[in-house]
Amino acid sequence: MKFHRSYTLKEIASIIDCKFIGDDSFPVLGMNEIHVVSSGDIVFVDHPKYYDKALESAATIILINKEVQCPDGKVLLISDDPFRDFNKLTTYFKPFLPAQSSISKSVKIGRDTVVQPNCFIGNDVTIGNNCTIHSNVSIYDNTVIGDNVIIHANTVLGGSAFYYKNRPDGYDQLISGGNVVIENNVDIGASCTIDRGVSASTLIKEGTKIDNLVQIGHDTIIGKKCLIASQVGIAGCVIVEDEVTIWGQVGITSGVTIGSKAIISAKSGVSKSLDSNKRYFGIPADDFRSKYKEIAAVRKIPEILEKLKEL
Repeated sequence: MKFHRSYTLKEIASIIDCKFIGDDSFPVLGMNEIHVVSSGDIVFVDHPKYYDKALESAATIILINKEVQCPDGKVLLISDDPFRDFNKLTTYFKPFLPAQSSISKSVKIGRDTVVQPNCFIGNDVTIGNNCTIHSNVSIYDNTVIGDNVIIHANTVLGGSAFYYKNRPDGYDQLISGGNVVIENNVDIGASCTIDRGVSASTLIKEGTKIDNLVQIGHDTIIGKKCLIASQVGIAGCVIVEDEVTIWGQVGITSGVTIGSKAIISAKSGVSKSLDSNKRYFGIPADDFRSKYKEIAAVRKIPEILEKLKEL
């Protein structure tokens, strides 16, 4: 998330009422999660295990719960609860705006686009030319949709990230201030859910086709010309490169990368990054040949046991 103007470190510290270390006029341009930060961004960290990763990231403003040695060219915001204060900043810069109508007056809709009855389209949504939005679709605030996009009934674009901190009195949600971006020539089936980014964009690139009942998590990037079949679940912060095929009921854990032109067979479970130009299946998903050898070996176990009995 980039701010509408440059703020000073002192201004940001005053918003969340915390101590800071560094030049009070140090420029603050935005806030983001660690995998998408750039210079001028705030990143938060609240566990010593991840201090070095945050301090060595591209972010130049570190919202942290302990005073530590600050790298050159960076500044610190010292908070007793960085998670809480990151939420405060999201709420300050991206406050929730209740809808005043089923299709907001701030929506921009291109020529020859059809929006069927009973759709909800939130604030500051942009929809391109020659799109078809079928009935009961919900498109949350700040979503961007390109040209020639088809979205079938009951799909939801822009739901909150499934991102929680476990506290003694229950789970505390990290507030989502990002959006969803759908590029040109994308088809999205019925009853799909695509969550918005925490502070950046969940992105579906040009030419990708998504079947019914697919879930795509926050900040995930789906490449060009991918095929995703029904009942696939993709967690947050996944990168699916171009021309990947994912068949039905595949589950993909967070933070992994699926290489271009990979094919993942139905019911597979992906728990690690997969290389390009290979076919995968199984739980955990592995290369076809390796998995078939494994299955063949397992099938020989009864025969081996019988032979052992004869010894």
